[in-house]
Amino acid sequence: MKAPAAHRAHRTWPGPIAMGLLTSTGLATALVSDTWGDWWSWVGLGLPTLAMAWFAWRPAPSSYPQPQAQKPQAK
Repeated sequence: MKAPAAHRAHRTWPGPIAMGLLTSTGLATALVSDTWGDWWSWVGLGLPTLAMAWFAWRPAPSSYPQPQAQKPQAK
């Protein structure tokens, strides 16, 4: 049975929303702030970049070894 659409949305969207918030706050503070804003812009723009690099260099799921189906044992 499939999960309801609302349940799937709650599992799908938190990551992209967090990346968007980090990126937008990092860009805004880089434009208008000094000192602490410089640090936040590095964090706000660096973390999404690291996350994208992590998932880009990770092997594709199709290259993972697939588990073999076990044959029933005869008694």
